[in-house]
Amino acid sequence: MKKVGIIMSLLMGVTMSFCLSLTGNLTSGEGFQLMPFLISFAVSTVISILIGIIVPMRKLEGGAVSALKLKEHSLPAKLVSALVSDLIYTPVITLAMIILARKMAMKMSNGHAQLPPFGLMFVKSLIISLIVAYVIILIVTPIYLKLSMKLAGVNPPAGKPPVD
Repeated sequence: MKKVGIIMSLLMGVTMSFCLSLTGNLTSGEGFQLMPFLISFAVSTVISILIGIIVPMRKLEGGAVSALKLKEHSLPAKLVSALVSDLIYTPVITLAMIILARKMAMKMSNGHAQLPPFGLMFVKSLIISLIVAYVIILIVTPIYLKLSMKLAGVNPPAGKPPVD
């Protein structure tokens, strides 16, 4: 199952990074810019993968589901698991992306960029990112779990949802 977790971390990290980098790039007010997108995608992918490797997501999600006395694999349990994952990944990635975006804007304008206050920029981006990431996590997690189990050679018991 450790192999499944590693595959899941990689898939989720790349997907979340791509989507959040794209969202940040498109909501920046500058329109889509390739280089800032690629840089933020690369940095956030590294951060996401590190979070996925360091943080025991399944234990944290399972703990939250158990604490709320929810049935595993039920819709409420999946909603709580997605929220836990979202609240761990998204603020860290968003903070890193805001710092990176501000540094790139200042560098590109030779230190003369007119940027909104850091807190305002962060909170606005965090709200948007939390919503986008939550929806993406809900959609891709079951797909990636099945794919990860298949790639790791793990078969779920017949008639039961895969064990996370």
